[in-house]
Amino acid sequence: MANPSRRGQVAGPVSGQMRGDAETPFTNTSFILPYGLQLRQTINTGTTSVTIPTGITFVYAICVGGGGSGGSSGSGAGGVAWGWTLATSSCVVGAGGVTGTSSNGGYTRYGNVIAGGGTNISSGLVNATLGAGGCGGSVGLNPGTGGTNYWGIPGGTIGSNVSTTNTINGNIGAGGGGGGYTATAGITGGNGGDGISGGGGGPALTTSTGNLSAGNGGNGLVGGGGGRSTTTSGIRVGGNGGNGINILTGAITTGGTGTTGTNANGAGGGGGGIAGNATNASGTVGGNGGLGGGGGGGGNTGGSGGNGILYLFY
Repeated sequence: MANPSRRGQVAGPVSGQMRGDAETPFTNTSFILPYGLQLRQTINTGTTSVTIPTGITFVYAICVGGGGSGGSSGSGAGGVAWGWTLATSSCVVGAGGVTGTSSNGGYTRYGNVIAGGGTNISSGLVNATLGAGGCGGSVGLNPGTGGTNYWGIPGGTIGSNVSTTNTINGNIGAGGGGGGYTATAGITGGNGGDGISGGGGGPALTTSTGNLSAGNGGNGLVGGGGGRSTTTSGIRVGGNGGNGINILTGAITTGGTGTTGTNANGAGGGGGGIAGNATNASGTVGGNGGLGGGGGGGGNTGGSGGNGILYLFY
């Protein structure tokens, strides 16, 4: 077993050897994967017990919280945390928020490593914690701030909730801040902030006429959900979900696309998870977040958040 107290970059060895320009030195470029260890267990929502072989005292864990369910705005992505911890026989893997409900994602924990769940605008707890993305804003409701993560990297802040003159995007952080909403034709809802975990896109909501476009979810290792658009008359453009990255392969996990058109349209796509793609919106139903914390897309019926996931290396 590698020394858990060894300092320095864990994603690749240090070498002074010259390499040919035709050589790819490392196929795995993720900065949070432990060099020299193997992925031994992938644990999904619903599992609460872990069996670690005798003699293994330290385990390297990567925790991903569940994404929030979509509402009028896109929801935030689940947080990501990584590091060494003492081996233990129990774990918590957070579920994603349930479609059609105002629910935040659940946290994921193994030992002392913990990641929070993404937030939903109507949950009453919109400001994210433990590295998760904040949700987009809505009428009379400020967007959620992004959460500071396990390593103390600050979350993204937010601007004011609504503007008639400019788009208000969430800011970058460990968890991206949520985008602000708009009620003005020609002003797009704010995009969720990028980060390790993306913030949710802000909605475009009005009872008057005009064409309205919602904000996109933020990008990161996990993507936030796209915002919802609705108007009594005019074109509704739902926000796209943010993209994520599969940390085991380096491949992009795609966010879902929002729907565009009049009347029964304007929902936002889900955010890409750390382990799977999101789904597209359908009509006024938001897309679902991808496996591994993707945020749910906003809609008349919001999409579900992607379930959390736990990776153990030793």
